[in-house]
Amino acid sequence: MSNYANLPAPTPEGGLNRYMQEIRKFPLLEPEEEYMLAKRWVEEQDTAAAHKMVTSHLRLAAKIAMGYRGYGLPQAEVISEANVGLMQAVKRFDPEKGFRLATYAMWWIRASIQEYILRSWSLVKLGTTSAQKKLFFNLRKAKARIGALEEGDLHPDNVKQIAHDLGVTEAEVISMNRRMSGGDASLNATVGSDADSTMQWQDWLEDEDANQAADYEERDEMDARREMLVEAMSVLNERERDILTQRRLSDETITLEDLSAQYDVSRERIRQIEVRAFEKLQKRMRELASEKGMMATA
Repeated sequence: MSNYANLPAPTPEGGLNRYMQEIRKFPLLEPEEEYMLAKRWVEEQDTAAAHKMVTSHLRLAAKIAMGYRGYGLPQAEVISEANVGLMQAVKRFDPEKGFRLATYAMWWIRASIQEYILRSWSLVKLGTTSAQKKLFFNLRKAKARIGALEEGDLHPDNVKQIAHDLGVTEAEVISMNRRMSGGDASLNATVGSDADSTMQWQDWLEDEDANQAADYEERDEMDARREMLVEAMSVLNERERDILTQRRLSDETITLEDLSAQYDVSRERIRQIEVRAFEKLQKRMRELASEKGMMATA
């Protein structure tokens, strides 16, 4: 997809205002036009068609990226990662599935951004539990839902409510809130340096398809992935499932030595079973993700 080299790119030097102006020049696609472009890409590997699908959805990528502001990372880089996810979505989009590209691309864009943030934030390391990652990405939303918008430490009642809603401990809520406290860029902030300007960030972020976007925003992505994981686990036998669960899917992992004693085999044999089980799980997760139009993260 060599045409992707010609995409506009946000830079700290150029400013997001200029980037937003540039991507608004690309027209949105009607359903029939989108379908025909996707067919040309799938059947003929037409890079011009793929390029047009990408550029018509750059505003969607920017809108989703703005939802991840406040993590202390350059907004231009977050948008660039969103665009990477968008390109991956276009590359894999199947127009015969019956849904719009915007619907499919949202999963890939969000996954690409989240992976970038997790790589960049020192507080979220490889061993972090899925519950803590859910807390990391949903704390602000949870606070807004219960009206806990003040700066500083949360009221104990609010801590208790958020911990219950997100399935984490109260100590984790307090710790994460303190680490993530800081000023968020507001979508109501004025764009540009013109003192007379009344244009705001939110004015640039038109929704590609308001109904679809709203529906998908309301879905709990973590629950969807958890259901997919449970389904994928069916490819493992009982021993593989138990070893993989204890080694990689539990909050408190068990050692190879403990499992070798439990199953009366060598530590190396336990390691081999774990690796093989994980590879089988990954393969099945990718298959299910492709079927559901999601990005596998197992």
